[in-house]
Amino acid sequence: MSNPLSGNTQVGTVSSFSELIETSFHGDMNAICWSRYLVGDFQEIVNKLDLKEDITEVSEEDLLELQLSEDGNLAREIILKDIHYLTDFGASPSLNLLKCYERDNELDFISTDVYSYHIDRSPIETDTFLCTYYGAASDIIPNSQVQQKVCIPEIRNKLKALYDGPEAEFENFLEENFFDLHYQPKPDAKPINLGLGNLWRLAVDHPTQHVLPCVHRAPVENKGEYRLLLIC
Repeated sequence: MSNPLSGNTQVGTVSSFSELIETSFHGDMNAICWSRYLVGDFQEIVNKLDLKEDITEVSEEDLLELQLSEDGNLAREIILKDIHYLTDFGASPSLNLLKCYERDNELDFISTDVYSYHIDRSPIETDTFLCTYYGAASDIIPNSQVQQKVCIPEIRNKLKALYDGPEAEFENFLEENFFDLHYQPKPDAKPINLGLGNLWRLAVDHPTQHVLPCVHRAPVENKGEYRLLLIC
């Protein structure tokens, strides 16, 4: 089977967790994929977990308490192993059972929720890791195929009309309200779906990062279906 990511300069592919954390971002490459086909019944886990709110964090104890079939247990072992991989690396992974994220409907001309293409920013050196085990999977998009929303004249003019401070501090206003993190796909853009089971590492905007941060978005959930997502 051919690899749909082959020849893509934005994405590096690896075959182990050690490669995932040791491979350096470079050039256009700001996303690395540990490509996997996972065995096990992840839907069984989703069906047996208790959704307490739209986003419910699932602990290791919650997972271990589930009474599962053999296939469900295989899925649980994979999730626990991924959590331990990331924890041992020094990350703080969160396993989320997701109905939906909060929508940003405050302004009709610009959205700042996670369904909008955006980058992650951090004051310290870090990366974003994520894996979707069940449900709709996130998208990334090449930086050359998007435009920063605050640079689109129509949007920028409307934001300036909202802003009532000194001109010299307008850029700070954009940062403080996270407007500058969001991007608009160009008409010919070709997003890349992250797929199920793959563990991804995405570049984050921080002072020591030497590649462009990875532009990504959360998917619109499939109707009547929860997502099971590991992220940190």
